[in-house]
Amino acid sequence: MTKSETDGTMIKRTLLLVATLLALTAEGIAQMAEPVHFTTALKPTGNGEAEIVFTARIDAGWHVYSTSLGQDGPIEATFHAERMEGAETIGRLQARGNETKKFDPLFGMELKYFEQAATFVQRIRFTKPRYAISAYLEYGACNDEMCLPPTTVDFKQEGEAPLPAADKVKGDAAASADGAAGDAPAAADTAHAATQQATDSAALAAADADGETAADAGGAAATDDSHASLWYVFLGGLLGGFLALLTPCVWPIIPMTVSFFLKRNKERTRAVREALLYGLSIIVIYVALGLLVTLAFGANALNALSTNAWFNIFFALLLVVFAASFLGAFELTLPSSWSTKIDQKSERTTGLLSIFLMAFTLVLVSFSCTGPIIGFLLVAVSTQGSILSPTLGMLGFSVGLAIPFALFALFPSLLKQAPRSGGWMNTVKVVLAFIELAFALKFLSVADLAYGWRLLDREVFLSLWIALFGLLSAYLFGWLRFPHDEPEHRTNVPQFFLGVASLAFTVYMLPGLWGAPLKAISAFTPPMFTQDFKPYAAAGQAGGATAVPTIVEAQYRDYDEGMAAARRLQKPVVIDFTGFGCVNCRKMEAAVWTDPEVARRLTQDYVLISLYVDDKTPLPQPIEVTVGGRQRTLRTVGDKWSHLQASRFGANTQPFYVLLDSDGNTLAPPRSYDEDVDAYVQWLDSGLQSGLQSRLNSGLDSGLQSRLNSGLDSGLQRQ
Repeated sequence: MTKSETDGTMIKRTLLLVATLLALTAEGIAQMAEPVHFTTALKPTGNGEAEIVFTARIDAGWHVYSTSLGQDGPIEATFHAERMEGAETIGRLQARGNETKKFDPLFGMELKYFEQAATFVQRIRFTKPRYAISAYLEYGACNDEMCLPPTTVDFKQEGEAPLPAADKVKGDAAASADGAAGDAPAAADTAHAATQQATDSAALAAADADGETAADAGGAAATDDSHASLWYVFLGGLLGGFLALLTPCVWPIIPMTVSFFLKRNKERTRAVREALLYGLSIIVIYVALGLLVTLAFGANALNALSTNAWFNIFFALLLVVFAASFLGAFELTLPSSWSTKIDQKSERTTGLLSIFLMAFTLVLVSFSCTGPIIGFLLVAVSTQGSILSPTLGMLGFSVGLAIPFALFALFPSLLKQAPRSGGWMNTVKVVLAFIELAFALKFLSVADLAYGWRLLDREVFLSLWIALFGLLSAYLFGWLRFPHDEPEHRTNVPQFFLGVASLAFTVYMLPGLWGAPLKAISAFTPPMFTQDFKPYAAAGQAGGATAVPTIVEAQYRDYDEGMAAARRLQKPVVIDFTGFGCVNCRKMEAAVWTDPEVARRLTQDYVLISLYVDDKTPLPQPIEVTVGGRQRTLRTVGDKWSHLQASRFGANTQPFYVLLDSDGNTLAPPRSYDEDVDAYVQWLDSGLQSGLQSRLNSGLDSGLQSRLNSGLDSGLQRQ
């Protein structure tokens, strides 16, 4: 090679390096997003209490998630107290402002978030004359293309507590204390705290004004979403009421009760009126039950229970007990003395009270069939976080239960056309039992994921669901019987079609055992990363380029371990900065990583390292770092990966993808959210080409140096 060719090669490599650095710089500047701007304030509320207020201004296009989203949702807003001297928290973190509620099909749950402005409030109570508080708010934010890692807002303040006895001398207390004690530093701290509080309060007022404007602008959409959610609760309760009608505890009572009212009154008008009042009494009783549940626990307490791992286990076991009752193992009945006494009381009274007591008797007698449905309904609506949800659920249930009484009272001739009681009602109970068992597994899965037990991995969960719905189809086809079934249990036409639907659903789930995404039930199944049984992956490794896994999963979730493997295998690296609660990350994995060409490159040509920035595993010791001139405490593994992304690659949003060689050198500009599969393939190929060129150049340079050294040595020897 001539000197001019060597110089040309060096110039090309230098230009390539400069272009790469410029691209990385531009990309990093674009990716370092700070779309949420928080101010903090401590606002005394009197009686020795106060509120720690976190107020956010949110850039256009971004949203901040609210509180109490549950284990399976995105990053929710939470309050963490590190030091609470002279004070204690009261209740949970509260979200205030124009909250939007919207069902998200990817998570399979209702999400709550704020746009433009948000306020989070933590109530506290002062317990000593002086206080020192060190705490932080953790929140998550996303737009349509990327998400922030779990981000914290620190709150630190200390001073004299505004206890009730000192309320009347708020303005002069600090100065008087300073004059009596002669402690200038303490007075300075108090003055600084007061000034800071006044400044924060002014900022809070301004932000609240902006929030009111935002509420006026977007209130209609939020109201529509909230109303839609409550409508779903009502319709779910209505469906539960209709199902309860078809059970042997309720259906036989309907014609008997309506006939009783018609025979009791010679005037049909009065008989119809009493039958309608009877149905209305049923509604009042069940709605009162919904109100009782809400008043006893509160909407926030119900939501907290629904996201608590141990209560999810309790809910699951409760559903198993209900299902066993429906299958005929035993009957859940209230003490017979209750219904007997109320029935006797109704016979001795007259007027509206007697009708109400008769309705109450029906509620008690039918509990063995309605109890499991009501229990399941109350557990399901507890995740709504609304005080109206349990009440509306019970309203829907009672309306569905009361409709036949009103309908048959108005049109008595319909009684002759109504289906007779029979074995078909046992079939309804068995179908409900299988459904409750399926949902019991969902509750167990939440607890399993929260504690990392890995007992209900995805393939185990799917295997159990396949078994359950396969057995349900066998029962509907008449191949399986339970103790309460008639000896000649046969399949009728409705059961046949239900059996076909159950069998088809069973067949649909089978590919999930091999890694198929099963998007129709992805809201119920555990995440894909919990699946261990991956025959497609084994086939891809053994069968070459034509056999690839359906879903790509990273082999490494630790940066150092992944880079060590890359050096050992002499392969380049794809670093995937992602999160368990990152919606856009799941979109990229479903839309791009499932492509065969992308999957082949990720599994065969690269070492894939996924770093979850919301991993809550605590670090052995917190780490203090400085980012952008601001101090930050790394408390979890997710914080560590988030800091790595920000400090080394100049980005703080997810998804974010980086290509490195085995020595940690960048091979191509990073990428973020973009569902263009062809562009993603070209990006991966560019990294492979850069890595290959780098290795060739490195090998060529070392070869030239070796030959030069060899020639120089031989020349010296000849001399």
